[in-house]
Amino acid sequence: MRKLQPSILVFFNSWLFGILFMFILAGAVTTYSGSLISGSWKTWSNQINASDFLIYVLQSENHYFYQKDDDGAADMRTISDFTLGLAANVKPTDIRTFLGRELPGFSSFDTEIIVAGEGTDYTTLPIESAPPMEVLLTEREIASEKLEEEYNDAPSPINGKKSVLIYHTHSWESFTPLLKGITKNSEAVSSNEKVNVVAIGQKLANKLNERGIGAVHDKTNMTEELHKKNWSYANSYTLSREIVQEALATNDDVNFLIDIHRDSQPKNITTATINGKSYAKIYFIVGKEHSNYEENEKVATELHHMLEEKYPGISRGVFAKGKSEGNGIYNQDLSERAILIEFGGVENDLPELNNTIDAFADIFGDYYLDAELVNG
Repeated sequence: MRKLQPSILVFFNSWLFGILFMFILAGAVTTYSGSLISGSWKTWSNQINASDFLIYVLQSENHYFYQKDDDGAADMRTISDFTLGLAANVKPTDIRTFLGRELPGFSSFDTEIIVAGEGTDYTTLPIESAPPMEVLLTEREIASEKLEEEYNDAPSPINGKKSVLIYHTHSWESFTPLLKGITKNSEAVSSNEKVNVVAIGQKLANKLNERGIGAVHDKTNMTEELHKKNWSYANSYTLSREIVQEALATNDDVNFLIDIHRDSQPKNITTATINGKSYAKIYFIVGKEHSNYEENEKVATELHHMLEEKYPGISRGVFAKGKSEGNGIYNQDLSERAILIEFGGVENDLPELNNTIDAFADIFGDYYLDAELVNG
């Protein structure tokens, strides 16, 4: 029997190995229940603008397409770095991105503590909840006895220009004391405006309007809208971006954007006692994946210091997040005065939240009036 030529044997082995590899790959793909794309790719694809991406590609490879004095030119990355970041959440210039996948909890260090409030360190970082759609669609019974006797969800009249937009990317975020039958904090979600962050937004809007600051409150049921579009939790900021863009397009007076959330940390981390009164702590999130972030960081930092001066201990601080530890932008590229605020945590009760709403409205009112004076 003639022996096979070495070249034929190599070809046969390669062909056999290729088929075997494809079977293994197909099996892995069909049985793996997780996401097959990186968080960076998912976030970027949700925010992609074809024209901007084409310009980005040209600029990154040919510096003729931008001037040296242009904002952001010095930070332009090559296509290889950009592609690697999208595909694997890895940045060649940041060793933490290589360790984050291997060491449990290490990826959280991508969150930068810009200003630390009392008790804030890397062991008490904010936790962003990500419940699946089936959990979001499960409505829970309200603890009516914990609510105010008369709940006024009617907006206060707005006199003058509507300059503040309050909205909620995660409108379902609720609080365990206001719901019945909750066995885990992750179950504290509700579409009922009396017990989720929409109630906080409405009370804050009313407080600001009473001070003569025109605040528009968007009450969109984000769970319902995501479900209608067959979108998942990952598309939350894509949906809220549409809301913000429409508000900006229809009202030239809007110059402050406030996205209100609540944290998932327990009560011992999210509560402060100030002059004998209990407050739900707040903190600010700044998305650092866009060129405007330093302006938003400035606003958040100034508000933090003003809060701490009058209500020491109420603010947990200011945090900056990239794409690997959140959305990374949070619609803050749409305005130089865009802030994301987390009011309390999942275990805070209504009196604590109301005290904090009063405190923040007090401080923000002063900040807003000062800003108006500076601007003329």
